Amino acid sequence: MEQPVVSGFAHDLSGATFAVVGIASMPTDWAKVFRSLANTDLTLDSLTGGGGGTPPPAIPPPSQSMTPPSVLDLNAYLMHAVGRAARRRLTETLEARGLRLWHLSVMALLADLGPQMKTALATRLAINASDLVKVVNDLVRVGQVGCVRDEADRRRVVVRLTPEGEASLRSLSAEIARTDDEILAPLDAAEREQLASLLRRVHGHLEPAPADLPRERPDPAD
Repeated sequence: MEQPVVSGFAHDLSGATFAVVGIASMPTDWAKVFRSLANTDLTLDSLTGGGGGTPPPAIPPPSQSMTPPSVLDLNAYLMHAVGRAARRRLTETLEARGLRLWHLSVMALLADLGPQMKTALATRLAINASDLVKVVNDLVRVGQVGCVRDEADRRRVVVRLTPEGEASLRSLSAEIARTDDEILAPLDAAEREQLASLLRRVHGHLEPAPADLPRERPDPAD
């Protein structure tokens, strides 16, 4: 009997079950094929032709995960893997606006603390001073920040968000929140808040004191 598709199950001598799916681009005598399989100590049953009858139960596809199961017990690995995925999505969101992570960091710090001198920004963000200047200049060119005289001390020049920068940061923050929702989709609201609380505690534990901050050079991707 010739059919293009046949599927079903087979059992070996130990009782293990195997899914059997036969697909051909032309009419095939599956009886001959399965007679050959029977000679390998497989017992065949529930074979159904693709042209009709009740289809066999769905067989879940094999796992495509490339993650070795043993490392799923390592918190450091999990934080690295999840952080890498989150960073990729955040980077894509920023790049769509012509920004990088360092631009977001500067804008967020100015929104939180108000106008700051460039040296203070570099210290707080643990970034090399010359690199901080480049980041600020990028934001000045697109109108997100401005460099003005400090009202309290006219000898000093401070960086502050422009009204356009404030509006842009609000819009960007809302977009990033939607990205958060995608990443944390498996968690309900209470679980997300618990995760955020735990991450803040770990972050606070690892964050060095301001006086001890090294001067990092921005990654070109940031």
